[in-house]
Amino acid sequence: MRTAGICLIVTLGVAVGVAQRGPQPDVTYRSAADVQAMIAKAKAQNETKAQPTISQNILRLAPYSTNLEYRGSVGPASVHMKEAEIFYVIEGSGTLTTGGKLVNETKNGDNLSGTAIEGGKNQAMNKGDFAIVPENTPHWFSEIKSTLVLMSMHVPRPVQNDSVIKALPVAK
Repeated sequence: MRTAGICLIVTLGVAVGVAQRGPQPDVTYRSAADVQAMIAKAKAQNETKAQPTISQNILRLAPYSTNLEYRGSVGPASVHMKEAEIFYVIEGSGTLTTGGKLVNETKNGDNLSGTAIEGGKNQAMNKGDFAIVPENTPHWFSEIKSTLVLMSMHVPRPVQNDSVIKALPVAK
């Protein structure tokens, strides 16, 4: 009972500390050495392969974020309802599946998750390759051939609204 009480106090203390921190500060620059250190940290965290993806923020300037994703194994499929996602392969190779339908779909805020994708299109992804996934599109790294290290950038996409479009100035 005492151990449970201590765990509860520590958990509450961490939660209060996180809540008091407020919004995360902008990060507008990282050096190549910074990114290499992030990759080394993710590799060390992935030794146990307890989680398929380790994600760390590289850059942040609301509403944009760029992350380092270290994928040691296949993880869940996703749909981002309000954001496109751009991928750049830093290291490794795998298969990106897009389109189709999520299997075992669950909602997570403005995103959907699933255990796989049925009926999508497969694209081999290798070091140096880029891909963009539009908002509302299922996507999944369905195969990891060798540890996949990615840069992913989430790009909010505005909702098309005829009144906004009509109000835009016309170039002459």
